[in-house]
Amino acid sequence: MENSWVDFRAIKAAVTMQAILDRYKINWLRKSGGELRGRCPIHEGEGGDAFHVSVTKNAFHCFSCKARGNVLDFVAAMEKCSVRVAAARMQEWFSIDSRSAAADANRSTREKRGEEAQPENKPLAFELKGVDSAHPYLAERGITRETAETFGVGLFSGRGSMSGRVVIPIHNERGELVAYAGRSIDGSEPRYKLPAGSHKGHVLFNLHRATTADVIVVEGFFDCIKVWQAGHPSVVALMGCTLSEHQEKLLLERFQKVTLLLDGDDAGMKASEEIARRLVRRVHVRLAEVPDGKQPDQLDAEQLGALLG
Repeated sequence: MENSWVDFRAIKAAVTMQAILDRYKINWLRKSGGELRGRCPIHEGEGGDAFHVSVTKNAFHCFSCKARGNVLDFVAAMEKCSVRVAAARMQEWFSIDSRSAAADANRSTREKRGEEAQPENKPLAFELKGVDSAHPYLAERGITRETAETFGVGLFSGRGSMSGRVVIPIHNERGELVAYAGRSIDGSEPRYKLPAGSHKGHVLFNLHRATTADVIVVEGFFDCIKVWQAGHPSVVALMGCTLSEHQEKLLLERFQKVTLLLDGDDAGMKASEEIARRLVRRVHVRLAEVPDGKQPDQLDAEQLGALLG
């Protein structure tokens, strides 16, 4: 069950803090104004009034151990697991059909706003075969064979529009394969090729592998792969230096802290400032300054570690 697809927004909408407190039999909290207060059930330490819960906002904060957040964060802390695993467990505990609930919520929102449905990338009915993850081009870019195999990246020598290119599988937030990007390795244009009709603004590359409440945002595929390889698994790529409304929505639904690691050129710095302004009211935003003229995929693991802390 914990490996199935979950929708964070649907689960947060369906499960209240009170329901979670009841499940854990946390019945010692006292009412204080609009909050519940008492000993923290997470760290079980001193401080009889350190743990505060707002049942109306579905939020909690322990002023002793500093744990805070929403229902997903609370369950993750209690279960000592990732937010994604916590969401999967809550989905099972409370018999939530996340796909149906999310679809209904999205449809209702669009109807209220008088909007049409956003274009979606339909899952592919095929996978490319014979992808060579040991091609020298990947080693030249600093990608190990193990990492390339994990991401399904490699040279495709079969027939079709991606022939002779390094292909990069693109998945939606549910882990469904929706497209392949093809990177030229011989200097031919376009440098990157996407299938006609694919909507990159509707996807965050690698989102289905990001399993923590914090996320690193980069521009390109290889930036993302190199940061992941350097030991930072919660990383996604915009596939450009602009953040679409749908990508913004995906970030806000799933994460509480966003680290922007865009390219160290004028376009990247301007994009970082603009994206930060859009996100800062809803999540904690940090700007990691890539050296002037550099891209994250051009940095080694030690340099990336120094930037990301």
